[in-house]
Amino acid sequence: MNAPIRKTKIVCTMGPNLFEKHLIAPLMKAGMNVARFNFSHGTYETHQHYYDEVCRIRDELGLPVATMLDTKGPEIRVRSFKNGRVTLQNGQLFTLTTDEVEGDEERVSITYKELPQDIAVGSSILIDDGLIGMQVERIDGADIVCRVLNGGVVSNNKGVNIPNAHLSMPFISEKDHQDILFAIKNGYDFIAASFTRCADDIMQIRHILQENNCHTINIIAKIENMEGVENIDEILRVVDGVMVARGDLGVEVPLEDVPSLQKKLIQRGIAAGKPVITATQMLDSMIKNPRPTRAEATDVANAIYDGTSAIMLSGESAVGAYPVEAVETMVRIALRAEADMDYIRRFSRDTSASTDVTNAISHATVTSAHDLNASAIITVTKSGSTARILSRYRPACVIVGCTTEKHVWRQLALSWGTVPLMIAEESNTDDLFEHAVDAAVQNGLVHDGELVVLTAGVPLGISGTTNLMKVHVVGHLLSRGQGLHGGKVVAPLCVIRNLEKDAKNFNTGDVIVCHQTTREMFSMLRKSSAIVLEDDNPEGHGAIAGMSLDIPVIIGAKNATNILKSGAVVTVDGEKGTVSAN
Repeated sequence: MNAPIRKTKIVCTMGPNLFEKHLIAPLMKAGMNVARFNFSHGTYETHQHYYDEVCRIRDELGLPVATMLDTKGPEIRVRSFKNGRVTLQNGQLFTLTTDEVEGDEERVSITYKELPQDIAVGSSILIDDGLIGMQVERIDGADIVCRVLNGGVVSNNKGVNIPNAHLSMPFISEKDHQDILFAIKNGYDFIAASFTRCADDIMQIRHILQENNCHTINIIAKIENMEGVENIDEILRVVDGVMVARGDLGVEVPLEDVPSLQKKLIQRGIAAGKPVITATQMLDSMIKNPRPTRAEATDVANAIYDGTSAIMLSGESAVGAYPVEAVETMVRIALRAEADMDYIRRFSRDTSASTDVTNAISHATVTSAHDLNASAIITVTKSGSTARILSRYRPACVIVGCTTEKHVWRQLALSWGTVPLMIAEESNTDDLFEHAVDAAVQNGLVHDGELVVLTAGVPLGISGTTNLMKVHVVGHLLSRGQGLHGGKVVAPLCVIRNLEKDAKNFNTGDVIVCHQTTREMFSMLRKSSAIVLEDDNPEGHGAIAGMSLDIPVIIGAKNATNILKSGAVVTVDGEKGTVSAN
């Protein structure tokens, strides 16, 4: 029996500790699928060094580990205090100003010059991820005078959040622009766009990519405020994936709303056929401890039950004491949660209509894989779109995403349930399918005699043309016995283990496979094209019936009812006693 293949992917945030302690290779071997580089911190020099190391190690290991550049995004921060920090008391007045001042217990400068024009009296202002809460009492020119509702310590450069405010600040800062150019130059696989508010934000990034002739980077929209939540459908139409960034989202919206918003965003992402990453504080205690809390383990599992494509480690891997153990923990939780899932039942509940040929073929492919109990769906994809659409249907079996493009090979590492494989370019479909199946066999994903469903687009190499599906039995020789009556036929199999249950699957012209036939089966035998029997009695009912009907008969085909699969088209050679994949 094959070991289970983890369907949920793992994103790890890079940090100096990982490189100083040479932990990148162990992380990859433990199960990291995507390496995230947080450009809110660090210099180009250090990021370049870390990126080069990740690429070198993944190439040495031959693993499709993708790279993600996470932008700083449009954010507001307080500037510096004279003594580095101040303590604010409940009820006191405190002023945020756009003037350049040295911060003290009464006022501090902020980075966003237009905030006095964008905010209204009565608005809430939160500092340091919501630890400090204030309410605007009045606005005097450049000064925003606030009443402290929840005091505490505020230090230099802490973040400022204004829940439910529609700010006019530009989405892409000069720093973000330069960071995007850095991603283009170095060949990152993903850009995660922080604080995405609407579709136009994503289109601004696409415009920069197009201006620089870059067509290989996928964009992930980070949903971190209510504006992004409200515009999720328009964002999903133009983006390649989304991240549920629960840290800032939990500051911008009431804490009790975060779980339901997480479920909503995951569901919308799945429906759109886009990967969804669930992020922030998933195993937060493992920054310091070798084991997570029970609540954290449940949180990770619940995100998987919700259907998230990926789960993310932030501080756990970037600065934590147990980064490899955190990945191993996520792997164990994911495999256990996935084992609970009834994917076929979930798929049967999906009533969404297939609006184009690609979706219709993908839906039919998953339906066939479930009906035939296929070991895998193998897709040949140029852009990765076919594999991602198949992933949207969450099939019970593994999706083997075969591609000729290196960047697609890595990007598919983020797609739920998908194992990416590189294959050589071919000019015809049969050769491409043959290489794809061979690659799956060589990587231990499928084995001889197993049934797989193949899908691709014709003509080859054109994105979005998925229009072909084929049921295939892996390997050439599937079963061997004693050829009792000559002749050769090519036909689908109908495996009969339980006559009452399996007879309804029989179609005229099928090859009947069973342990031994009975009189009750004679009407089926008359319409069959060949008979394959596990029983080795040359004078048994099936042997005599087959010879009298002048059709190929094979007896003594050991374990044929378990090896052979209904629906697979095979060649039965009654002279040689063989059943071969067609």
